[in-house]
Amino acid sequence: MLLVIDVGNTNTVIGIFKKDILIQNWRIRTIKDTTADEFNILVKALFIDKNINPKNIKKTVISSVVPSAASILNIFCKRYLFQKPLWINADSVKKLMPILYNNPGEVGADRIVNGVAAFEKYKKALIIVDFGTATTFDIISEKGEYLGGAIAPGVVISSEALFQNASKLPRVEIFMPPDNVIGKNTIDSIKSGIIFGNAALVDGMVARIKKKMSAPPVVIATGGLANLIARVSQTIEKVENSLTLEGLKIISNARV
Repeated sequence: MLLVIDVGNTNTVIGIFKKDILIQNWRIRTIKDTTADEFNILVKALFIDKNINPKNIKKTVISSVVPSAASILNIFCKRYLFQKPLWINADSVKKLMPILYNNPGEVGADRIVNGVAAFEKYKKALIIVDFGTATTFDIISEKGEYLGGAIAPGVVISSEALFQNASKLPRVEIFMPPDNVIGKNTIDSIKSGIIFGNAALVDGMVARIKKKMSAPPVVIATGGLANLIARVSQTIEKVENSLTLEGLKIISNARV
């Protein structure tokens, strides 16, 4: 079995592949000051709940945008899985996907992994929108080249800024869009601004990016809030919830 881990600023996504099939996956909160032993206690509980035997894990592949995670996960893999993990960066994928960034090392590992997975599946020009701590736009050419992208504040952190700085506005849950873009009360007005507003951000950016591309792209979304924003977006065509995990698996297979 293959263990894949994507460490984001807000969430860490963990997956288990068996013969290229994703058999289990979990999304947990990223704890930046944890220890390898504490991480093992959490992962062990997840494994026990789904009858996963750590002894069957033959390889571990990790992407991370949190520098402090490196030492924690290296110790975890060595101490509890008896193996050295494969860390993903621009060098790891240069044979799979040319990175046409001024400095390829600046591109987040998760963005590279998403690009590899998306192009492997669609074999077309792509715009990948990832709804994480930041909302990122990653652009893939029809030749499978990573062209660059854009980074905007994420849905959750921009919402938190609103709640923290506007003392009279209540904190609201944003799991469902309101029935109407024109809110008739404060709760629905905030939901409209957050959900429809972020969908408009996506649609506007996609329209601008398309004008700069030489081939019509497929627009796909991933990340924790992808399904919510895709419901009201006019440009998102597909939602790929396991895109990063699939990309880690593809890269692992290419490096066997």
